[in-house]
Amino acid sequence: PLRHSSALHTRSRTVSPLSMVIDERKSTTEANKAKSIGPAVLIRKVKESVDIPWLAEGDAAASNKVNVPDHIKAILSQPNAPKREKETPERVARVRGRADEAAEDAKKAQGMTDADKDAWFRSAPPSPRAITKDDPLRVIVAGGGLAGLVTAAACTAKGMKVAVFEQASAYAPYGGPIQIQSNALRALQRINPIIYEELIKAGTCTADRVSGLKIGYRRGNKLAGIYDKGDWLVRFDTVGPALEAGLPATVVVDRPVIQQIMLKHGIADGAVKIQSRIIDYENLPGGGVKATMADGTEVFGDVLVGADGVWSSVRKVMHGLGDGANGFAASGAAGGAIDEAEARKLARDTVKIAESASRRFSGFTCYAALANIEASNIEEVSYQILLGSDKYFVSTDGGGNRQQWFALIREDVGGVDAEPTDEDPNPKLTRLRKEFSNLAEGDQNGDVWDDFALELINATPECDIKRRDLYDGAPLLDTLDLKRWWSPWSEGAVAICGDAAHPMMPNLGQGGCQSTEDGYRLVEELATVTHTDKVAGALGSYSRKRVLRTSIIQGFAQLGSDLLVDFDLMMTIPLLGPFFLTMTQLSMPWILRYLYTPDF
Repeated sequence: PLRHSSALHTRSRTVSPLSMVIDERKSTTEANKAKSIGPAVLIRKVKESVDIPWLAEGDAAASNKVNVPDHIKAILSQPNAPKREKETPERVARVRGRADEAAEDAKKAQGMTDADKDAWFRSAPPSPRAITKDDPLRVIVAGGGLAGLVTAAACTAKGMKVAVFEQASAYAPYGGPIQIQSNALRALQRINPIIYEELIKAGTCTADRVSGLKIGYRRGNKLAGIYDKGDWLVRFDTVGPALEAGLPATVVVDRPVIQQIMLKHGIADGAVKIQSRIIDYENLPGGGVKATMADGTEVFGDVLVGADGVWSSVRKVMHGLGDGANGFAASGAAGGAIDEAEARKLARDTVKIAESASRRFSGFTCYAALANIEASNIEEVSYQILLGSDKYFVSTDGGGNRQQWFALIREDVGGVDAEPTDEDPNPKLTRLRKEFSNLAEGDQNGDVWDDFALELINATPECDIKRRDLYDGAPLLDTLDLKRWWSPWSEGAVAICGDAAHPMMPNLGQGGCQSTEDGYRLVEELATVTHTDKVAGALGSYSRKRVLRTSIIQGFAQLGSDLLVDFDLMMTIPLLGPFFLTMTQLSMPWILRYLYTPDF
């Protein structure tokens, strides 16, 4: 599957306002739709023209219905393998109550006040100067999502002064709990052992069960293998590679709880300011940086870290992108505060922002929610993907008898759902029930899906389902500028990290984990600075050390997403199908070993 894009264009005619919106979206995004081309298209056409029913008849292998095969049981039963705490009524109440409490705490965040007029960040620091314990580096962070908070906690642990400026009017994180995988836990453990211990205590272990890929509906043939709906294609464990590397096992923690722990144990009171959006910066001649907010307020520091998301204003300035290359991110720290009307507007606006920001539309729109349900396979499965020809359904244990799920559907960018009506008060649920239908007539392709997708979808209220298009982008932009290649994520006293530097598809669950590694490595480099004239060199070193690893991981995630929607095709091809599945199964431990490195 390949991607292609074209410049935005519009057309006009006398139509209703609603038709104008729909037509503009189609005309500006038609070429951006992800399509299977090349061999995949040819094979699909051959399959459609050559229908031999008896090849698809027969029984599927019983072994593909077993959740935990013997080789994974052996790993999970090791004495040092982690075991999750059972979801008793008391624990369920504790986990859900902690999430609610943390969400309420988040509402207490404040913006700039009169008291901040004399704060250290309101005047330029003396520069050049020696950095000492009594006169440490002064760091300002744009963005209060996970990348920004980890960076701020790391700075605080090293004795630096730090202030975080978040654009949101209220902290309301987008999405459900975050999988803090082994590599990110090691980074947090090195940054602040107390934060690490509190996260382990608050989290739910997900590494004690199987993960993998399933086929969403019956597929295959006698020559390549027959699979019933919900049969396993690939199964793997995440604990084996973690134990090999001496790393802690993956846990899942609610986003507000992560924020609460960071603020309580890692960042000084009042260091985070909401309603404070940094939109511009200037490297000062003598050293240091001046950042300008949307309301004209100026703040100063020795260092500016742009952790302001995929539509980063700091990245826009650093890379000299167009005027429309930055915008409000419907994710991270603020996305949960966006209502349905704002989400519709953002879906359309983001198309133009992405064009200016050199971001790639993945070809998928994503519906996401956290369902309060004890999943039918919770005792043996922590993470699974149900695969289809133009969509797939991802679910993972969210702790507290909750399942976080994502429905990724291949379609044009900028789409929005119908507005609720008396006839259809739940348009998102209506669509998803059709997309993943388990009724005899199946979905729009006639495929009858495994019951598990609707098990979670039907347990979710319409109001809890969020939708957004998924974008990613190369850590290294297409450029011949050797200076940019030498230091792609920094310029003078300014650096970017997290989604601002390397937005990636969610398939590997590494977006937040790589942001955590960024924060750790960035501050480790800054901690070597003994004089302000060394800041630029330290940030350049951070950039070079991080870009290759994140590029490889981002590539894995991007390739995986592109291949998933043709997985059902691959597995029907004689010889090639079984070979493809076997190689995928064999490669997963090695991919995890690369992810779960103790050094980054």
